[in-house]
Amino acid sequence: MSDAIKQAIMADEQNKVYTERGIGPVYQVGPDVRILIIGQAPGAKVEQTGIPFNDKSGDRLREWMGVTADEFYHSGKIGNLPLDFYFPGKGKNGDLPPRKDFATKWHPKLLAEMPKVALVILVGAYAQHYYLPIKKTESMTAVIKRYETFGPKYLPIVHPSPRNNIWLRKNPWFEAEIVPKLQERVRELMMD
Repeated sequence: MSDAIKQAIMADEQNKVYTERGIGPVYQVGPDVRILIIGQAPGAKVEQTGIPFNDKSGDRLREWMGVTADEFYHSGKIGNLPLDFYFPGKGKNGDLPPRKDFATKWHPKLLAEMPKVALVILVGAYAQHYYLPIKKTESMTAVIKRYETFGPKYLPIVHPSPRNNIWLRKNPWFEAEIVPKLQERVRELMMD
């Protein structure tokens, strides 16, 4: 079924410019996914390789999760479903946001393919504002600080991009408190 969805995504007029350039949608789903990562959109490097989180952000994310690259890509227990499956381009302060209504169109179809998801890691403010019942004015830091209110299914985290090194230095509680809990939950679900 997910191959039919992929073909539909590629045939969609909204994605024509990517399909014509030979660029496929970047996501990773499967029937045994237990841990789902939802972020913004693939970066330029990821779009070139077609491999989710195949960059420095991915290295840090796997470290935070306590998994190897092999577990991340080949266990079948970890999925990746960004809000947009294509690189949206560069803006003044980093990558452009995911296209509006893209996730609304495709996420329900692909989520139906993953009935065993027990943990959704929401990477960054775009994913958090899309999936969590939070105010538009609530900062990502405030959302992450009250991560326990969204559990056990959802866990909001900062994007693991090197661009967030300053945020991580200002908020050492994240790696001291949340990362160990993330690793514990991931290990539990990987063994399940």
